[in-house]
Amino acid sequence: MSQTRKPLAVTTLPLWINGKPTPASSARSTDVFNPATGEIVRRTPLANSADIDKAVAAAKGAFPGWRDTAPLKRARILTRYRELMEANQTDLVRLISEEHGKTLLDAAGSLQRGIEVIEFASGVPHLLKGEHAEDVGRGVDCHSLLQPVGVCAGIAPFNFPAMVPLWMFPVAIACGNTFILKPSEKVPSTALRMAELFSEAGLPDGVFNVVSGDKEAVDALLCHPDVAAISSVGSTPVAQYIYETAARHGKRVQALGGAKNHAVVMPDADLPFTADALIGAGYGSAGERCMAISTVVAVGAAGDALIALLKERVSKLKVGPGNQDGIDMGPLITRAHRDKVQGYIDAGAAEGATLVLDGRGLTVAGHEHGFFLGPTLFDHVATDMTIYKDEIFGPVLIVLRVASLDEAIALINRNPYANGTAIFTRSGAAARRFEHDIEVGMVGVNIPIPVPMAFFSFGGWKASLFGDLHMHGMEGVQFYTRTKVVTTRWPVNDERKAPTLAMPTLG
Repeated sequence: MSQTRKPLAVTTLPLWINGKPTPASSARSTDVFNPATGEIVRRTPLANSADIDKAVAAAKGAFPGWRDTAPLKRARILTRYRELMEANQTDLVRLISEEHGKTLLDAAGSLQRGIEVIEFASGVPHLLKGEHAEDVGRGVDCHSLLQPVGVCAGIAPFNFPAMVPLWMFPVAIACGNTFILKPSEKVPSTALRMAELFSEAGLPDGVFNVVSGDKEAVDALLCHPDVAAISSVGSTPVAQYIYETAARHGKRVQALGGAKNHAVVMPDADLPFTADALIGAGYGSAGERCMAISTVVAVGAAGDALIALLKERVSKLKVGPGNQDGIDMGPLITRAHRDKVQGYIDAGAAEGATLVLDGRGLTVAGHEHGFFLGPTLFDHVATDMTIYKDEIFGPVLIVLRVASLDEAIALINRNPYANGTAIFTRSGAAARRFEHDIEVGMVGVNIPIPVPMAFFSFGGWKASLFGDLHMHGMEGVQFYTRTKVVTTRWPVNDERKAPTLAMPTLG
């Protein structure tokens, strides 16, 4: 490690509290690496409870004024923010690629999907319209209001430094809440830059705050009495911990967990098209996506032909630093994670799966200290193997063989994860049956990564989600608001009656 360190010219990042860069009070910090080179590019503080208290106090102080800001004015600030995000896309994409390792093209695509949530949230005057019913009783009207919940917090993962945070805070802030973002300490810079741009767009101080940190910061947010709602994305054990801890402290929670996303390939599928789709879904972002297709279920005769196509095409993928042209797949996020994924490949081979392509031992010339692992392909995987049971979160695609669509559906429905799934087929009947019977939150038909657009909601089922509501879309609006129902009567003198202790009716 001493060969990769750059002790000089490595800056320590600030926190972003109350509209400005703020030094952390915590003495702890961690190194931020460029995964393609293995070099330290900056350091970030690990916020402690005192730092969290400062951020929460800023958000709490800003809440009354922001809550009372007209939704149309909030929308105009969000529109300016979207314009600034678009104008600064090149720099943001560079930051994402530098700290995560994904290719510039992949980083740009993920950033665009996040910006689309800002665009959706800019329609908040319409999104916050309640319901109204006249004359629910004689001379009685009823209407509902959607009001903000208060100080909200988001705990984001490393794999999407911009997109996942953008699933959270634009909707929350549009609804009149204030927000504290805790980005992954592995990729802190993009969040800070997004905060600067939001301030430039005219967002009042304290409405949006960024505090980098680890478990200490997370626990402080989960337990803080002035935080009303928690959004998070992470592994299933972490999601469950966040859900249980925050709920125990009286907060509303949406905690998205892990995944083991299956793609069913029917014998009638367009196999060349399917193979290309699976390669993009399995190896894009080095497999570090919660919506990556990591498991292929080949039905009947589809298996052999599909494996042949995958082997041919995967072997041609170019692995290297994400900021270079012509690169298909970059490095993994850390050396430790690269080694963990490599351990899964060891286990798959030892447990009897057929190792069609082996990504171990890959060295990228000029980047020998980078955290690289080549694309790996397994065939004849069984459901009792470790590489099937665990979420690998790396460039490892596994193929299982089944005899029928019924068997494929049953296999997927037995899996504890239920984030996303897909079917490849030319049969409308098979596709309709699949989308109806499958017990998974997001389904693609000839689409390998069925991530909904911003005006639909994102979220899985079973062990892939803890909480009742999904992210962005109208479920995001519901999560970040409380419904208040108002029933109104304006009596006139001749309608006055003697008091009664009976349950009132409105007939």
